[in-house]
Amino acid sequence: MSANTPGHSRGLKKTHKATIAGVAALGAAALTLSLVSGNGSTETEPQALSGTQQVAWSYDASSPQAKALAAGIEAQQSTIGLKAKQEAEAKAKADAKAKAAAKAKAEAKAKAAAKAKAEAKAKAAAKKRAAEKAAASRSVARTPVFANNLDGWIREALYIMDKHDIPGTYNGLHKNIMRESSGNPYAINNWDINAINGVPSKGLLQVIYPTFKAYHVPGTKFDQYDPVANIVAAANYAADRYGSIDNVNSAY
Repeated sequence: MSANTPGHSRGLKKTHKATIAGVAALGAAALTLSLVSGNGSTETEPQALSGTQQVAWSYDASSPQAKALAAGIEAQQSTIGLKAKQEAEAKAKADAKAKAAAKAKAEAKAKAAAKAKAEAKAKAAAKKRAAEKAAASRSVARTPVFANNLDGWIREALYIMDKHDIPGTYNGLHKNIMRESSGNPYAINNWDINAINGVPSKGLLQVIYPTFKAYHVPGTKFDQYDPVANIVAAANYAADRYGSIDNVNSAY
């Protein structure tokens, strides 16, 4: 242990301080004795010490006082080390807690964003479905009711033809119907070449089955005698071959 050990006296106990005081007293006594002459007489004037003479105090590490001093210093150092370790552990724990909190916050934010996006998507889909349903309801509400007669059949046929971009006018349909069947939806030709070939012309516009089948418009009945289906199929065929039923002025 170095001579600078007394620098730690601030934290020493009373026993340690007493030990140091005792050592200092012994050193002072040794200095006094060194000034006495060899024959026991006292010099009237102090003699200068030779180079070989030294004033020193001895330190016995095995003494109880020294052991108590060493134990006190070691205890202080252990306390300081333990405190530093505890502070480091507390800081590491606080950093880990802050990191976990930041991660949880980021995950919560991402989860909230995903939820908001899903809700917005669901809301948009629901809005679209509602709009489609409303449009369908309006369409049904706007569908006119046609009379079950020649005028009503022609008007219903024109309504369907308009949806399928099939050209034709009321007058064009009416004139051809009157020429072909006189307005009888059950009219049938059993004497011309088509009848001889086994496919007689039928209906308001006298359509043979192969033509009706090829030019039938979805949404109408698949029946040659149905007045609306017969008109629409014949108009579809006439548009393909003549540009419009309005351009037909004779057998077609």
